[in-house]
Amino acid sequence: MTRGEFREHGKNTIEYIADYMENIHKRRVVPQIEPGYLKDLIPNEPPAKGEGYERLLDDFEKFIMPGVTHWQHPRFHAYFPAGNSWPSILADMLSDALGCVGFSWAACPAMTELEMIMLEWFGKMIGLPKEFLPFTENGMGGGVIQASASECNFVSLLAARFEVMKELRHRFPFVEEGLLLSKLIAYCSKEAHSSVEKACMIGMVKLRILETDSRFRLRGETLRNAIQEDRNLGLIPFFVSTTLGTTSCCSFDVLSEIGPVCQENELWLHVDAAYAGSAMICPEFRPLMNGIEYAMSFNTNPNKWMLVNFDCSTMWVRDRFKLTQALVVDPLYLQHSWMDKSIDYRHWGIPLSRRFRSLKLWFVIRSYGVEGLQKYIREHVRLAKKFETMLRADPIFEIVGDVIMGLVCFRIRASEEANQQLLTKLNSSGRIHMVPASLNDRFVIRFCVCAENPTDKDIQIAYDIISQAAQHIIHETSTEPLLEDQYLEALEEKGIDTTSVLNHHSPTRRRMSNPNFIAKLWRGFEISEGGPLSPYSPTFEKQPSKEELMSMRNGKDLATKRSFLVRMVSDPKCYNPKIVRHLNMANYRKMSQDVARDRTIM
Repeated sequence: MTRGEFREHGKNTIEYIADYMENIHKRRVVPQIEPGYLKDLIPNEPPAKGEGYERLLDDFEKFIMPGVTHWQHPRFHAYFPAGNSWPSILADMLSDALGCVGFSWAACPAMTELEMIMLEWFGKMIGLPKEFLPFTENGMGGGVIQASASECNFVSLLAARFEVMKELRHRFPFVEEGLLLSKLIAYCSKEAHSSVEKACMIGMVKLRILETDSRFRLRGETLRNAIQEDRNLGLIPFFVSTTLGTTSCCSFDVLSEIGPVCQENELWLHVDAAYAGSAMICPEFRPLMNGIEYAMSFNTNPNKWMLVNFDCSTMWVRDRFKLTQALVVDPLYLQHSWMDKSIDYRHWGIPLSRRFRSLKLWFVIRSYGVEGLQKYIREHVRLAKKFETMLRADPIFEIVGDVIMGLVCFRIRASEEANQQLLTKLNSSGRIHMVPASLNDRFVIRFCVCAENPTDKDIQIAYDIISQAAQHIIHETSTEPLLEDQYLEALEEKGIDTTSVLNHHSPTRRRMSNPNFIAKLWRGFEISEGGPLSPYSPTFEKQPSKEELMSMRNGKDLATKRSFLVRMVSDPKCYNPKIVRHLNMANYRKMSQDVARDRTIM
């Protein structure tokens, strides 16, 4: 590709991206594919000669887009937000163009220095104690941008392990190191992220997972009792990982209680605020961080909730030397003449090679300003509260946990199987996407406000979709069919506002369970070629019988209605055999009969 071709294709690609974001609401949120779909679409061998960029972009739309889950979709409400904004995208383009690998100050001075400045800026924005900030006079703290919160958890654990092992080797010089290591034990709550467990597994230390209170928070007394019990067993407590904004329900461990316990027992306290940490730029949320002064390390992800594209996980430590001493490897070919006056971030994490991540953080903070970012976060919280209010007003739903940030956990007042069925039905529709969590062994559905510019209308549409599906699940014995999502998708594609179709108080909503009305809707779209068609247009004429309608409804291929991808996300029994026990007895009997039948065939 020549420079001139790059200019041309670059402009076309920017247009493609802009059009994609503008029209993303017209796409399914989750794809209708099965694992291995792409293998049959792409040749088995690479091309011998280069191909034109136009064909590459066409194939991207043709082959890749059908397999994409659209995280920026206005009705993507799964996991947590995946940060995205125009300034961040442009910054990443510049970073890719530079192609720098900033493992040391000498490798790219601007990369190292901007990262330090951004950690100073962002640390001040969220109200971290000055001991964590890079430019505090005579301070020992500092910050670094890692790839993910999982990496932050891991390197914090490694630093804590190195520190305690150094002390133990000094106290017990004749005891085998492996024996000392086998005595170490770390702590987290049962709501902590799975990366804490993985960190302990890789770090070869024991992990004790502690119970939470009624609000899913780890408390100081629980930790204190666990430490005493383990010391009585001859174990050596050394590390506590707490969470501000847990993945399951966005609960907040009580740092003001846990911190003093860690200080009394000389334990390394790490605070993982991957999602909720960005909200601390709003002063009204900072009381949730009370006790942070006891922490040794802290991390949050601007690439979740501050409009910065992945990857960008910011981490601060109170004593940078305790972190780097655990990770220093210094071969001659990486040394340079400025090492005594500069920071080399290769000593702050696992990988040697590092991207210019601070550039997009700089672009985003400058483009939006602190006030603009505060407005963005407050709007997400407002919309989550709005959704909570709508659910509380509907007697078929219940809220599980506190709604503090942009996450709402809910379930219908029905069995576990009914809630699993509800989530599966919603995700398989392609019109909305959520994921489950388990809170006190109860299946709940997580609804997170994720899009950059969500509106009240988006929340209303989401609620109406969920409410309609929930009503159908609860009254599933009814013979009247549910308004299928294919009709609603057609409405949207034809430019008709589906809010009027789904709204609880509209005449259409009251008629949506009528098979004749559904048939009118669909048949009108089939014969219309001249633009949007009103559901009340006289063009709706011939109506299929109820039997024909039910046949049409049930005729869709099972793989289309519930792809493996959707089932894997929302139906745990598809990938966890332990969940089979939750099947109802009717299904269990049918499964047993099928097994018996298969054995007779064999």
